Amino acid sequence: MGLWAAVHAERLGIDTMLIDAGALGQGASGGLLGALMPHMPDKWNPKKQFQFDALVALEGEIAALEAETGLSTGYRRSGRLIPLPKPHLRDIALGHSSDAGVHWHAGERCFHWNVIDMPPIAGWPDISGMEGGFVHDTLAARVAPRSLTAVLAAFLRKAQHVRIMENAELQSLYADAGRALTSVGTILFDRCIIAAGHRSFPLLGEQTSGPVKPLGQAVKGQAALLKADIDPDLPTIFRDGLYVVAHEGGHVAVGSTSENRFDDPFGTDSQLDALLDAARALVPSLRDAPVIERWAGLRPKAIDRDPMVGRHPEHERLIALTGGFKVSFGLAHRLAQAAVLITVGQDVPFALPDSFLLSSHIRVASR
Repeated sequence: MGLWAAVHAERLGIDTMLIDAGALGQGASGGLLGALMPHMPDKWNPKKQFQFDALVALEGEIAALEAETGLSTGYRRSGRLIPLPKPHLRDIALGHSSDAGVHWHAGERCFHWNVIDMPPIAGWPDISGMEGGFVHDTLAARVAPRSLTAVLAAFLRKAQHVRIMENAELQSLYADAGRALTSVGTILFDRCIIAAGHRSFPLLGEQTSGPVKPLGQAVKGQAALLKADIDPDLPTIFRDGLYVVAHEGGHVAVGSTSENRFDDPFGTDSQLDALLDAARALVPSLRDAPVIERWAGLRPKAIDRDPMVGRHPEHERLIALTGGFKVSFGLAHRLAQAAVLITVGQDVPFALPDSFLLSSHIRVASR
C-alpha cells in the first residue's frame, strides 16, 4: 500500500519521502499467491461495491504502470473456478448468478458468475464428486506479487517527487510535532501516511488516547510455488480456503493458511503440507509437480477485519493506510489514492465505506 501511495503522490507532484524498514516493498507483498478475488455478488453493500470498482480499475492502473516502466506485473483477468460438491450448492450459485447480473457492471463491461457442468479444461480441477458442477466467475484476476512490487519500485526509483529511504526503521513518532526518529536520523514531516503493514497497528495505537484494544494483529500465511506445464490463462481454483493460481512461466501458486497464533512467523510447516496435499488431490496435473519455493509472511488484519484508512481523529498529521488482510492486492491502489487525497485535503472521488475509516476501527477498539 505504501508503494501505491507514493505512486499517487508522484502523480500529484507532492514532495514525498518513502521510508522502508528494509528493502523497498519487502514483507507480505513479496508472497506468491496474487489472487484477486471478488466478494460474492449477493447481499450487495458499499464494501462490495468498493471492491468491485477497485478490481475493475486495477486493470487500467497496471496497464499504465507497465507502459511507463516496460515491465510486466504478471496480471491477467483469468477468472475463477469454484467447485460445487453438493447439489444444493448449485441452486445457491444460480441465485448468485442473477445477483452478478444486477451488480457486476462497469459501464458497458459486464462480468459473470456462470454455473457450468464441467470446467473449461479437463482436469482443472478434477470433476470427481462435484455433483453441483462449478461456478466460473469472470471478474477474478491474478497478479504476480513480486512482479507488481518490482514494477511499482521501478516507477518510484525514477520519480521526480519521491525520495526513497531504505533500511530506515522507525523508532519514535511525534505526531503533533511532525517529527519521526529513525535508525538513520530524524525526519521532519508535514503529513505522515502510516502504511507499515501489521506494524502500523501499534504505531497508530500509541497515538490514541484512552483505553483501547490493539488496533489489529499480524496473521501468518503460508504458500508454495510449484513448477508445472500449465497454461497461464487457466482460471484460479478456489475451494474451502484453498487457492490454486496459474502464473506465467509454468508456475502454480498454492495457498494460503490464516494463522492467528504461530511460533515462527517466517517458517513453513505441516499446515502448508496439508494445503499442498489438498491441491494435488484437487488438480491431477499437479500430483508430480515439484515444489520450488515455500513461503511464509505476516499480513495485517485490522480489529474490524476491513482495511484501515483515513486521518487519525486526534492527530491531523497522521493518516492510516493498512489492514486489508487477504484483499490488499485488489484494493491497495484505491485505498492509497484515498489516503493521499485525504493527506492533501482534496476530495476523494469515490465513496469509502465507513467501516474502512481509522476512526471506525478506533471506536471498535474502544468498546
